Amino acid sequence: MNRRRRIYEGKAKILYEGPEPGTLIQHFKDDATAFNAKKHEIVDGKGVLNNRISEFIFNNLNAIGIPTHFIRRLNMREQLIREVEIIPLEVVVRNVAAGSISKRLGLEEGTQLPRSIIEFYYKNDELDDPMVSEEHITAFGWATPQELDDIMALAIRVNDFLCGLFLGVGIRLVDFKIECGRLFEGDMMRIVVADEISPDSCRLWDTVTNDKMDKDRFRRDMGGMLEAYQEVAKRLSILNGNEERPAPSGPTLVK
Repeated sequence: MNRRRRIYEGKAKILYEGPEPGTLIQHFKDDATAFNAKKHEIVDGKGVLNNRISEFIFNNLNAIGIPTHFIRRLNMREQLIREVEIIPLEVVVRNVAAGSISKRLGLEEGTQLPRSIIEFYYKNDELDDPMVSEEHITAFGWATPQELDDIMALAIRVNDFLCGLFLGVGIRLVDFKIECGRLFEGDMMRIVVADEISPDSCRLWDTVTNDKMDKDRFRRDMGGMLEAYQEVAKRLSILNGNEERPAPSGPTLVK
């Protein structure tokens, strides 16, 4: 791993130079972060679970014609992906009131929204990823109006797929975040889904008990984060009885 050229390191992943031009290797770390890394612990095995869950979702998105950067999983922690130019936006799709929208609008958590709502946040840790409007995005050149239309269309299609996928295994998709990138192929450019889709980037509640099965267990000091991620993987049939699962050794505080 040390011989590979590191391209970028984020809070939860590292990008390395890929084996072929136009490719990268995406490595999933065990770091658990919240509030723009103001809260940070190591949770042994989290990266393995997110890699497998994200692989499963991206494979399915590719299969139904939703373009993504994903090519294939390389090992338990790494994926081969297409190199894209990341658009500096976090695209959040909300189906149920939770988190910041509940605080901003005084909505009780768990309230079904009248329809799915798409929000945009400018990716900037120093500014705590502020919420922005379509006017901001086009005015500052982060994306063109056509790209914004493409991003919103992708977000709606991903939401439709994920809602059905999770509902089928007894999980309610409350909200999720995606990132998008520009994929250049010769003279052509298209917008694709990038980054990851996992319990790190989704709010997932059990349909019967409303138990949280996502990173809110870490954000809110609820405990049982790794076990919740394992349960998501189990319900999606990603982990079977013959496969070694990450041992729930618990979080390690990073000072």
